[in-house]
Amino acid sequence: MKLDYEFFHRDAVDVAKDLVGKIVVCKNSAGEIKKLRITETEAYCGEEDTACHAHKGRTKRTEVLYMKAGTVYVYLCYGMHWLLNIVTGEENQPQAVLIRACEGNANGPGKLTKALGINKEFNRLSICTDDAVHIEDDGYKCRISKDKRVGIAYASIKDQNRLWRFIDKNTLKSCNKREAVK
Repeated sequence: MKLDYEFFHRDAVDVAKDLVGKIVVCKNSAGEIKKLRITETEAYCGEEDTACHAHKGRTKRTEVLYMKAGTVYVYLCYGMHWLLNIVTGEENQPQAVLIRACEGNANGPGKLTKALGINKEFNRLSICTDDAVHIEDDGYKCRISKDKRVGIAYASIKDQNRLWRFIDKNTLKSCNKREAVK
């Protein structure tokens, strides 16, 4: 089942937790479809969250974070890795979920966008209505582990210590071998 607007029209922390175990589906220009199961996410919660790109307000780069829930936010990290985020919550209240890892060899945000063929062309698409990218729920049940977000040393200590990173416990031992929890 394809996730719809209502799924993303919620608080980023709730969406981040609920996205773990879902499947990202991407279709390239040649019509080839790639699918990866999400194993790790992080929530970024608005201008108050010093780890969120929108912390300093609306800019040309962050404008997408103020858009409708389900909007894709792709940005370049370290000048070489595209990172996939999905806007959540209410319009004009910037928050998003970073898809941090997927199963297999896509065990990092840059690796997963490379595996799926995601780049700047996906920025501002709708995860709910565009054919190029969407997320499916196939009923997989996972056990969730919470942890601190990664790579946010610039944020306040309070925000660095938030447990807003969600990981599928089934994948902690091996990203390649796991059994679904029924």
